[in-house]
Amino acid sequence: MTDGTALAAATVAGCGLGLCSGLVPGLHANNLAVLLLAAAPRLGAPPLVLGCAMLSAGVVHTFLDVVPSLVLGVPDAAMAASALPGHELVLGGRGREALRLSAVGSGLALATAVPVALPLTAVAVDLYPRLRPHLPLLLAGVAVVGVATEPTWRRRGVAAVSFLLAALLGAATPERTPTALVAVGGTLTPLFAGLFGVPVLVDALDGGGVPPQADARLALAPRAVGVAAGAGTGAGAAVGYLPGVSAGVAATLALPFTTGRDPAREYIVATSGANTATAVFALFAFVALGTPRSGVLVAMSEAGVPPRLPPLLAATVVAGGVGVLGVTLAGDAAFAVARRVPQRELVVAVLGFVTALSAAFAGVTGVVALAAAGAVGFLPARFGCRRVHLMGVLLGPIVVGA
Repeated sequence: MTDGTALAAATVAGCGLGLCSGLVPGLHANNLAVLLLAAAPRLGAPPLVLGCAMLSAGVVHTFLDVVPSLVLGVPDAAMAASALPGHELVLGGRGREALRLSAVGSGLALATAVPVALPLTAVAVDLYPRLRPHLPLLLAGVAVVGVATEPTWRRRGVAAVSFLLAALLGAATPERTPTALVAVGGTLTPLFAGLFGVPVLVDALDGGGVPPQADARLALAPRAVGVAAGAGTGAGAAVGYLPGVSAGVAATLALPFTTGRDPAREYIVATSGANTATAVFALFAFVALGTPRSGVLVAMSEAGVPPRLPPLLAATVVAGGVGVLGVTLAGDAAFAVARRVPQRELVVAVLGFVTALSAAFAGVTGVVALAAAGAVGFLPARFGCRRVHLMGVLLGPIVVGA
């Protein structure tokens, strides 16, 4: 098999894996990456071939992870902020539209981020060494701005408390636990499932199930779609070059730059765009700065993948095309399945699965972390502020140097 054929085959295989992993409720892209890293010795593939598989799987995952967040309420970390606006559309029978808004936002961001990343990376190479000593202060500023965007002082207070409690969870939870069944797991899965998934699932126990979903026509004007995707892409640029800032945080910062005529729909587009653009900018940061900014790129670095931009970027673009198609087809199918399964039984099954997944990745610590994070996750939902402040679970430990 020639080098080009091997790279293409690895990219296709990675896309298939990403299609599957993105539909698993509670599974984070970082967990997928470390599982691939653990399997690398058995595969015996050259590092660059393995890198194309890992990268394409991670990119497709960024497209597909919106599906469980809309249908089941268990988002991936990067999609956590868009889950609630997406649920509003699902409850209004516009879930199929929400899927396509996400796909369009991600697709436009991918098309925009690739050409923009070239000159932006040149600036980052010059600027990053100057910013690096001040990263904790910069990230603290991001958190403060996020809290300040809440409309009332009461909500700002709840947002600040939510951020601090999530930060304490992140600082207090060990990254690895000896009781885990999956040695390459970690506590990221139970923390995010608890913060962002458990509250939605518990509230859904007595719900009426997924209502009938209408047609998939986009009710958002093309200009508003383009502006929201552009705002998400711009915010995703910061995410790609800075550690600890999620696409959800970036989308919150991007929201003031949207038209504001339809916040729920524009937020889905912006968040999805930021999520996917992050993968592109993080790849360029990995190649130019040698600093992996995502779990996928960390795993690639540990696997010895050489920072060769052309094949890795090609894998990213191919994966983006697969993701746009996959999110619409798989999402429609997921809604159809959810409509046929009794709501309470489905929610209980998902809660049980997330608990088992937490135990597999982090043992008893994972189950305790899931429960504690679930309790914290109810706070912003009950007081009407955005759940993106719970991303303090990542930002907080970086700010304090934990």
